[in-house]
Amino acid sequence: MNAALIDYGAGNLRSVANALRELGVEPRIVSSPGALADATHLVLPGVGSFGDCMAQLQKRDLVTAIREWVAAGKPYLGICLGYQILFDSSEEAPGVPGLGLVRGTVRRFTEVAGLKIPHMGWNSAVPRKPQNAVWAGLGSEPYFYFVHSYFPVPDDDSLVAAQTTYGGRTFASAIERPNLLACQFHPEKSQDAGLRLIRNFLGL
Repeated sequence: MNAALIDYGAGNLRSVANALRELGVEPRIVSSPGALADATHLVLPGVGSFGDCMAQLQKRDLVTAIREWVAAGKPYLGICLGYQILFDSSEEAPGVPGLGLVRGTVRRFTEVAGLKIPHMGWNSAVPRKPQNAVWAGLGSEPYFYFVHSYFPVPDDDSLVAAQTTYGGRTFASAIERPNLLACQFHPEKSQDAGLRLIRNFLGL
C-alpha cells in the first residue's frame, strides 16, 4: 500500500499522518502531480478556507490530478475541507469553483440564537447503510469530532453515507461511492471510531 497524503500548505498533516502510522501505514507526503504516479490511496485532509485551499491546489498543479484520480475511481479519502472541495462551490468563497466532482453546494450554518458556530466537538454520524464495509464495527451511531462552520449539500441524496444533526439542521456528514469516502468530521481526531473508519477505508 502506498498512501499519498496531499500537502497544500494548510492541511492538518501531522494528525492524519500519525493516524495512518498507528494503523501500520507510512504515508508519503506529496505536493505535486508526479508524486501520485505510484500511489494506491489518496488522502486529502483539510484545515483552512475553501478559497485558499483551491488556490493552493491550483498553484501546485494538483487540481487536475485530483479530478482525474477521483474520476478514475481510485481510492480517495477527503476529510473536512477535503470533503467540501469535491463540490461545485461554497458560500465561504463566492465565485470560487470547487473540484466539481460532486454536484452541490457547501453552505454555512444559519445564525440562530444560542447556536455556536463553528460546530465544534463530538457528535454522532448516523450511517444510512451501516452494513457497508466502510462502517464495519462502528455500530448504528458512532461519534466523531467536528470543527466546521460550513457543510456540503449534495444534489444527489443517494450519495449521503451518514447524517449528523446540529442546531436543528440535519446535514450530510459523509458521502460515499465506490472507492470514495469523504467526511465532514475529523476521523484522525476521533480516537477508536476514527481509526476504525480509516482502517475500513484502506481495506486493512
